[in-house]
Amino acid sequence: MNNKFSYAAVILQWVLNLSLIVLALILVIFLGKETIYIFSFINDGGELSKLELLEGILVYFLYFEFIALIIKYFEANYHFPLRYFIYIGITAIIRLIIIDHESPADTLIYSGAILVLVITLYIANTKQLKRE
Repeated sequence: MNNKFSYAAVILQWVLNLSLIVLALILVIFLGKETIYIFSFINDGGELSKLELLEGILVYFLYFEFIALIIKYFEANYHFPLRYFIYIGITAIIRLIIIDHESPADTLIYSGAILVLVITLYIANTKQLKRE
């Protein structure tokens, strides 16, 4: 009975790995499109605003971080490090603040969320919790 479950775990691990590889390829394609979008800012004659350029750069870093997370998953023997999720969360909230900064209360709440994530990152990088 235990042997059947180990086969199921192996099959599910393969499905997960293949899915992550497909996701990584899709993210690489979108990263390439975002690179073209960012470099089009130079040649557009001023049609893109600086805010749109900044948003594009932050989206670029989000793609980059997700690809790095998938790479780290395979390097860490099928384990997602917590701190990479925290990095992605911080970048996403910064992007949200830049895009939606009309309400001061919301901006303050987002800043508090970043502070909580930075504190969490500090705690996750202590010697007792660091696995690598």
